[in-house]
Amino acid sequence: MTQTIAPRVRTLVLLLLAAACALLAGAGPASAHAALTGSDPQQGAVVDKAPAQVSLTFSETVSLDDDSLRVLDPKGTRVDDGRPAGTGGTTYAVKLHAGLPDGTYTVAYQVVSADSHPVSGAYTFSVGAPSETTVSVDAQEAGGGIVGLLYGIGRYVSYAGFVVLAGGAAFVLACWPRGSGVRPLQRLVVSGWLALTAATLLLLLLRGSYTGSGKLGDVFDLSLLGQVLQTKSGASLVSRLLLLAAAALFIAVLFGAYDKREAEEKKDLTFGLAVGGTVVAAGLAATWALSEHASVGLQAGLAMPVDVVHLLAVAGWLGGLTALIVALYRAPADTPVPTSAVRRFSRIAFGSVVVLVVTGVYQSWRQLGAWSAFTETRYGQLLLVKIALVAVIVGIAYLSRRWTAQLAGTADLVAPRREKRDEKSEEKEQVSVAGRRQEERASGASKGAGASGASKGAGDPRRAAQLARQRAAMDTARQKRLRDADPHRLGLRRSVLAEAGIAVVLLAVTTVLTQTEPGRTEQEAQAAGRTAASSSTAVSGAVTLDMPFDTGSANGKGVVRIELDPARVGDNDLHVYVEDADGRAVDIPEIKIAFALEAKDLGPLPVVPEHITTGHWSASGVQLPMAGDWKVAVTVRTSDIDQVTISKNAQIG
Repeated sequence: MTQTIAPRVRTLVLLLLAAACALLAGAGPASAHAALTGSDPQQGAVVDKAPAQVSLTFSETVSLDDDSLRVLDPKGTRVDDGRPAGTGGTTYAVKLHAGLPDGTYTVAYQVVSADSHPVSGAYTFSVGAPSETTVSVDAQEAGGGIVGLLYGIGRYVSYAGFVVLAGGAAFVLACWPRGSGVRPLQRLVVSGWLALTAATLLLLLLRGSYTGSGKLGDVFDLSLLGQVLQTKSGASLVSRLLLLAAAALFIAVLFGAYDKREAEEKKDLTFGLAVGGTVVAAGLAATWALSEHASVGLQAGLAMPVDVVHLLAVAGWLGGLTALIVALYRAPADTPVPTSAVRRFSRIAFGSVVVLVVTGVYQSWRQLGAWSAFTETRYGQLLLVKIALVAVIVGIAYLSRRWTAQLAGTADLVAPRREKRDEKSEEKEQVSVAGRRQEERASGASKGAGASGASKGAGDPRRAAQLARQRAAMDTARQKRLRDADPHRLGLRRSVLAEAGIAVVLLAVTTVLTQTEPGRTEQEAQAAGRTAASSSTAVSGAVTLDMPFDTGSANGKGVVRIELDPARVGDNDLHVYVEDADGRAVDIPEIKIAFALEAKDLGPLPVVPEHITTGHWSASGVQLPMAGDWKVAVTVRTSDIDQVTISKNAQIG
């Protein structure tokens, strides 16, 4: 039975790890957690003269360095003074050189949000009139490439290491104190410590390049490392390393002095280890809470302790689950996991799930803010996936509790039967050994001198060692066969394995979720963008001009109506309507339009609209290169010799 299960276990683990890697690979660059909500000049704007500075407004505070805000001219030359600074609140500005020529300028920004994630982007504005530019806007990206991928893997490993370290140790202390002497459990907890330590060191080295150049070669740049140590994220990573040193001492006591104590003596030490371990685990969890989502935004003072409790509950549930599955599959046959330990973990897991639900609801409200964010934002969609996975694990956990109940109900009956079977087997083995010895003695007496050679063979140390190994292997196989023969224990092992497998994917989704812009921030940025767009439309919306005309002929009087939409710099749609003196739509032989910006000595720019229907002409793609007070001149011809030119001014942009 065990031989058929092992390949399935390996296949399931490999598939789930592949799914987790696919989630991490699909995460891409870390999403911006501080969104750009405004700028001056605005994206795509055409201004009459070069501004003295460029300012950007974000949804939360950000960290800056000399290269955080850059303004590049059409040739890609930097035209800012390289000293960006805050101007109040969440607005930051950089001054520009004086006397900048006309053309299209690119604003590139790369900052670090208050929750430790890099934010980058770029946009363009024009002075005087748009022009060609050699700067690529699409190339502006932070947190991507190989460095971003390694950083994401490091984050996943650090979360997994913490869960295994804290949850595995809690399982030993609270559920199965005798497990402190079980080698597989010891290796599991130590592996969690090693994984968390290695991942923390990796994140510390990658941090400077991750939030800066994105180059793998900058990982070992000591100057960048020095800058990282001065940031909130760097301080949290260093604090994590110091706490891991305390965790190493805790592990040494747990698997050293604690394991060697008798059951009665362990009770006194258990309380001290539980208090010390909880403090260390809470400190490790706080290194995430103090530097990421919980540290910024609404109710940060409440959100951080809630986040610590949430992480501890995750470790108690998923880490304990991992320890349980290792104990069920890898514990020695002579040290099986007792039913009482499984029952204790079941209660702890239930309490952890309740805590997760309460803290998760609060975190969801804080990060989403509205029901619509569940479906309209990437954060909300990932959160729905996480909720679904948790629901599946809880369902499987219910099955595990049923197996535990059945295992507890049959344990008292199975144990005496096994003892009787073991006694009968030992009696049979003793009888068999006694019979063999009698035969050997009889054979030795008949063979005479051959007996001395046999006695010499029996005294061969290599032969004795070989026989001892064979007996040990047979004993181990017999004990394992007895352990695996229990159908209830086998069912429990399978259900716990399924829980742990889904937990691997759940942890990957959680890691991606921590790198995704919260739904509340995303929707606020979208609302700010819509507000800016509507404000711009209100200032430079469609223009309608009614212009009476009189060509001097009998039927030469009427009104020309000009509609220009959206009356902004760039492409515009033009509609022309002609009515006679009685207000009826009429056709005329010819109508011509011309635009001129006299203040800039620009124009006239002629437009020949196409006839659509009676009294209606239109033209699309009418280009107005810059904002200003434009003169709209209309030439109306009502006969071969009668025509007139009329004009009005319209504010564009």
